[in-house]
Amino acid sequence: MKISPSLRADFLTYLTGYGLAIVLTGISFAFVFYRLLAPEAVFAVILFLALIQIIVHLRCFLHISLKQSSRSDLQLILFSALIIALMVCGTLIVVLDQKARMM
Repeated sequence: MKISPSLRADFLTYLTGYGLAIVLTGISFAFVFYRLLAPEAVFAVILFLALIQIIVHLRCFLHISLKQSSRSDLQLILFSALIIALMVCGTLIVVLDQKARMM
């Protein structure tokens, strides 16, 4: 059975993304488990690694790049992320305001 070059390239992209996701997750767990830094620094490292992992997922699994042809996909995802961030922030504002009023 002969595998087409495009299928092989897609498989390698998925395999690379999976490997990077496992490594980034392992690094995050190692920083927490072994207490390598102060808690605030660990939080910053985990946040940075999470952002890198988001980029890996977008590139390797969703195949979103910065090419002109896929800019509309990227804009759609960025707009969706903006809407989700607005909903989360709005919810936090309401909940924290209610907590302050109850105290």
